[in-house]
Parts: sequence; C-alpha cells; structure tokens
Amino acid sequence: MSSETLSDIPVEHDDPVNTQILEVSEDLVSGFQRFPFQGIAEASGVDLDTVLTRIRAMLEAGVIRRVRQTLLATKLAHGALCAWKVDNDKLDATFDFMFKEDPFSGHVVTRSTDREISGSDYKLWTTLKVPQGESLEEHAEVLRRLTGAHEFVLMPANGIFALGVGHVRRKSMEPGAKSDEPAVMNTTTTVELNDKEWKVLLAIKEELTAEEVCADPWGPRAAAIGMDRNEFFAVAEQLDEKKVIGRFSTFLEHVKPSKTGQRVTRFNALFHWKVPEGMQARAGSEVGRHHIMTHCYWREGGPRFGGVNIMGVVHGTDKDRVLEHKAAIDAHLAEVGVSLEYTNVFWGGRSEIKPSEISPEVYEEFHAKWKNSGQVL
Repeated sequence: MSSETLSDIPVEHDDPVNTQILEVSEDLVSGFQRFPFQGIAEASGVDLDTVLTRIRAMLEAGVIRRVRQTLLATKLAHGALCAWKVDNDKLDATFDFMFKEDPFSGHVVTRSTDREISGSDYKLWTTLKVPQGESLEEHAEVLRRLTGAHEFVLMPANGIFALGVGHVRRKSMEPGAKSDEPAVMNTTTTVELNDKEWKVLLAIKEELTAEEVCADPWGPRAAAIGMDRNEFFAVAEQLDEKKVIGRFSTFLEHVKPSKTGQRVTRFNALFHWKVPEGMQARAGSEVGRHHIMTHCYWREGGPRFGGVNIMGVVHGTDKDRVLEHKAAIDAHLAEVGVSLEYTNVFWGGRSEIKPSEISPEVYEEFHAKWKNSGQVL
C-alpha cells in the first residue's frame, strides 16, 4: 500500500506526482481496459498504490469531479449542440433547469462574444442527446416550452475530428503543435446493441465511487448484474470493437476553483470557422490535428451563426494564449489552402457538465412527468 497518510496527500492538480498521473488519466486511457488504473500506473511511471491513493484523494477533495468509463454516445443516441436564445433575466434559471432537470442535456454553458456578431444573442449552449428513435427537435421543443426560451438551434455533428480533455497535459503546449498527419474524421452513425450488451454498457458507464477506485473496479460491477467476470470482460471488449466505448477518464473540476483557489483552466473558447462548401471534412481534419483542441466537429450552424461549419473547443488559463493557439490554427489553414469565410470566438462563462442520459426508460419518464406542464420558469 502507499505509505502516504490521508492528511499528507497532496490533492492539487499541479503537485508533481498528481500531474504525472493526470497527464495520462485525463484522456490517454482509450477504450475498455480490464484494469484501467494499472494502465495509468504503467503509462505514467507512478506505482499502482500511489495512483489509487492520489486519484481517490483528489476525487474526495473535489479536484477530480468524476471517474468513469466514457461512451461514444454519438454511436448510441442522436445528439446535437444546441444554442438557446433566452431573456437575460432568465438566463440563470434556464441554465439551472437544463442542468438539474433535464437528464439529456450534458454540457450546459453560458457563452458571450467580444463583439456583437452573428449569433451573439444566443447566450446559452447545451449538448443534447436523445435515445435512438426519438426526436431531438421534439425534446428541444419541450424544453423551450418549459423554460420559455425564444428559439433554439440544433447543430448535430456530421463528423468528429477531436474528442478528449487533457487539460493538465495541454497546459504547456506551444501554439501550432500538431500531429504529423491530419486527424481522421469519425462518423456519428448509430449502432444497435443486444440486451446483454446494453446490460454491460449500463453497468460500465456509471461513475466510480471513491471506494471503487481500486485495482479491480469492474469485478464487483459484473457481480452486481449477475455476470461472470470473464463474460463481462468479453462483452465489454465486444462493445469496444463496435466503437461505442470512449476513454476511461478522471475528469477534473476545470472551471470552479479548488478549496485553495486553484483553477485548472480559466478560459473555455468555442472557435467558429466557416470554410468553403465541400471543404468541411478537410478543414476539420486540419484543425483536429492540433494537439490543443479538446473537441473539434463538423457542425452546420446555418444563417444565425454566419454559416459556420467547423467548431472546436480550446481551454486555457490565459486569454491571449488561447487566441495565439487560434491564430496558429488559422495560419495553418491558410498554409494548406483552406480559406476562411468567417471566424469567431464564443467565450464560456458559467459551466456545468454531467454525462447525458441515453436510457429509453428515463426518456419516457421525463416526458410523462412534464407532458401537461406549461412554462415553469
């Protein structure tokens, strides 16, 4: 066991040992791993007992907000980025409703621009997912009715070029740092699962408690659903082959300060680019190859957002540095012959993140609950 006692365990993200762990555990443990913490230990060079002790301590201190196996929900549910036009005096209340009451709204963020420009009056942004066979439009319309929002714009992803976090690992990245090859575009085509696969998937996706941060997190989960461990592993690996498993990740509380006032990031920037029609896939691959990008998508924003068709997110602690990253990406696009017809930055403000629900049963319960309700805000 680790020799550290509870009172002397450093929990801030910038402690050297924690940094060494987090640089791996945030977004470098891909797919399903039978023993994910062992994988973190091997990749980080930190012994397993210390990895477990430190992650458990950071989780209990709130520096890590959750530990979980992520899913590629775009393969399991219909999803879109959704921008909302709401009255300024209802912005916080609408934010709270989306975060607390709607299981299908994941990221909930207020955004603003440095100047009045196309789309700057859409100040609330959410990610929205609904189970296969359900309608994003219908669900968003119910949310609009309940909150009194004026309008919403749904922007489903046509392609995904980057999807990760890795805030600690990205802190020291230089503007323009990129992979040798363009990013590969992943599609959002949904896949069908059988009952056993759904059973294992639902067991895997729930976040781990501090007690489950151990050498064998999946054994008890297999037992809880009455399944042999080896069968559980086999089904989970089958899900991985179907490309519905994302990464195993420790998610930092990256917006709110820790108890000692430290922040992992301060600025959350949503970059918008409009490239010529037909160039979306190529442009997204060139943007997505930049290591600083935590997310990069081909999304069609339409006329309300200046015809934007490539969107990406960058986090940082210094606003000017974030803009230097964007300038480097813009310069690279010009260098490879991708012209920009429009570009902008939407800065994140208040932010909350939770995993989006994908259960058809939860969806039915939500709509039964609110079926006859008028505006509630």
